[in-house]
Amino acid sequence: MLASTVAGAAEGGKTLQAGNDLGDRASLQRGAQLFMNYCSGCHALKYLRYSRMAQDLGLSEEEVMNNLNFTGVPIGEPVPVTMPKAEAEKWFGKMPPDLSLISRVRGSDWVYTYLKSFYLDPSRPLGWNNALFPNASMPNPLWEMQGLQHAVHGKPEAPGADAPVTGLTLAQPGNVDPGQYDQAVRDITNFLEYAGEPAALKRQKLGVWVILFLALLTFLAYLLKKEYWKDVH
Repeated sequence: MLASTVAGAAEGGKTLQAGNDLGDRASLQRGAQLFMNYCSGCHALKYLRYSRMAQDLGLSEEEVMNNLNFTGVPIGEPVPVTMPKAEAEKWFGKMPPDLSLISRVRGSDWVYTYLKSFYLDPSRPLGWNNALFPNASMPNPLWEMQGLQHAVHGKPEAPGADAPVTGLTLAQPGNVDPGQYDQAVRDITNFLEYAGEPAALKRQKLGVWVILFLALLTFLAYLLKKEYWKDVH
């Protein structure tokens, strides 16, 4: 039933709520690991440096270099794509896009829904399609975790038109249960939202101090007002 809900939400561009939290450091760490293992083969993060990731996510240089850096570039370099350009053009016709700003451009809810909306489609060159982004030119990188989904088609809106996707059914379960898969997708979405604006983490922490400062300033202004007007009748 969960899979059917995904396609229903994706139809017409509607999206599911990601529910991610930039304040959840454990989620960001898991998301970084999942991205590097499943996504960095085809997609780079050219605006995010390994050193900045280590600092923001509470990881040591050794942890980043040993567990997240699969290309061997220095820790001060941005996250590159693993796949050579020639291989990418051979398989996809062009280099897959950089994902540094995907969350800022599309929104986190879109990213979350997209990663849940892949289904098998023999008519496509790579055998995959996506209910949210029809005719996407990439396979499902997380299919082993999610399993294999099939599309449920409705009636065409006009003669000769393609039948719309009205739902998705899980034909073959993955190696994790649906709840665990949802969390994995949420972690990746969380990480990509962070990657789009790493300063957001510091801005959130700074915001707390700003609010406390304003509260203190308001209190002092109130005391000053009372002192100033106490002799005024």
